[in-house]
Amino acid sequence: MKLYVGNLTFDTTDQDLRDLFTQYGKPTEVALVTDRETGRSRGFGFVTMGNAEEGNAAIAALEGKDFQGRNLTVNEARPREDRPRGAGGGGGRSFGGDRDRGPRRY
Repeated sequence: MKLYVGNLTFDTTDQDLRDLFTQYGKPTEVALVTDRETGRSRGFGFVTMGNAEEGNAAIAALEGKDFQGRNLTVNEARPREDRPRGAGGGGGRSFGGDRDRGPRRY
């Protein structure tokens, strides 16, 4: 069972999460999400537990609990949605060439 873990401090490490979730079962995968450019944690990650029973036990025990001074958000991870790649949300706008917008005022 894959869990979303949010509201983490930027100093939290993969090992910190592994140690925390080991109390409730066997984490098979731990991954903090980091910024692509800076490599700094983005304050959330994912923990995959061995089975649903372990995952549910971790959710029940850790949701809203204090960890490193922050109240955790722990729930079952939702499937990743496919997003279009490329334009970066520009809406197909063109930034070059003249457009007929009427007379320019300077």
